[in-house]
Amino acid sequence: MRGWTVEQLGAPSDVLSLAELAMPTPAAGQVLVRVTLAPMNFPDDLMIRGQYQVKPTLPFTPGLEVLGTVVERGAGVRLPLGARGVGLTAFPGGGLAEHALVDEADFFEVPDDIPDPAAASMLITYQTSHVALHRRASLRAEEVLLVHAGAGGVGSAAIELGVAAGATVIATAGTDDKVELCRRIGATTAVNYRTDDFVSVVKDTTAGRGADVIYDPVGGDVFDQSRRCIAWEGRLLIIGFAGGRIAELATNHALLKNYSVVGVHWGAYRQHDREIMRSAHDDLVRLHREGRIHPLVDEIVPLERVREALDRLVGRATVGKLLVAP
Repeated sequence: MRGWTVEQLGAPSDVLSLAELAMPTPAAGQVLVRVTLAPMNFPDDLMIRGQYQVKPTLPFTPGLEVLGTVVERGAGVRLPLGARGVGLTAFPGGGLAEHALVDEADFFEVPDDIPDPAAASMLITYQTSHVALHRRASLRAEEVLLVHAGAGGVGSAAIELGVAAGATVIATAGTDDKVELCRRIGATTAVNYRTDDFVSVVKDTTAGRGADVIYDPVGGDVFDQSRRCIAWEGRLLIIGFAGGRIAELATNHALLKNYSVVGVHWGAYRQHDREIMRSAHDDLVRLHREGRIHPLVDEIVPLERVREALDRLVGRATVGKLLVAP
C-alpha cells in the first residue's frame, strides 16, 4: 500500500516520504481500515517534529484519525467486516496511507446517510468542541460564547455547537474573509482580531458583562486578553496553544471575578472514560441528522499533496477541515 512514512524526526518538508509500505496487520482488539478520508490536524505536524505528547516508535505513518471501512479484524473484535466509521489510529499505522490500524474501542460507526466529508470531520474537532462546551463548561441556552480562531477546525465546530445549544456566539478570526465565514456559520458578531479589539467588542455587545464561556485554542496573548472580557462566574476553556506561547494566569484575577480556567484534553478520555467520547459521537450524529451542524471542509487533497496541505494548515491558510483522500 502507499503511505507517508517518518523515519527520522524533523520538519515535515524534510522527513516525510511517500512510499510503498507493508500492509499493517491488526493485533488483538484492532481492526484494519481501508481509508476513505484522513483529516489533518495541527498535532500531525508536532508529532512529525517529535514535539507532541504522543511519540510513536520510528518509523511510523502519521495521521491521527480516519474515516474508512473495516477490512480485517484482529482476535476478539466484534465489529463486522464492512463497518463504516471514524477512528483514532493506532501507531505506527497512522491515517496518511491507504490503510490504517484502529483499536476497536476507538472506532465509532457512522450511519450511511452522513456524507463522507461531514463524517470525516466529526471526530477530533467536533468531539473536542462538544466535550468542551457541554461537559467542561456546561454551556447553557442564552449564555454568551466567545470562540477564538472561529474559522478553523475546532473553532468552526464550536460556533455551530454553540448555536445549536442556544447560545449567542461571538467569534474572532484573522482575516475579513474568515470573519464573514464565522457569521455565515452562525456567529452573531465576528471580529478581525488583527484590526479590531475583541475585548471592546465583547464588552459593547454584552453591555459590559462579558462572555460566559470563552473557547481558546490559541493561548498566549489571546488568553491574556480574554481574561479582560470574561463574565462573572465565566468559564475560560483551554483548548490548545496554536499561538505558540503558553500563557500564565494571575490567580488573584480569577478570584476577584470568580471565573474558572478549565482544561480540555479530549484525547485523554481514551484512558479515563471512553463512554464520554461515545456519548458525544452519538449526539453529534443526532445533531447532523437534525440539520443543526454542517461540518466545514476546506479542501479534499490527494495523498501526494500531504506536505503542501500540512504547510497550509500550520500556516493558518485553511478554514474548517483539510481532508486527504488516499
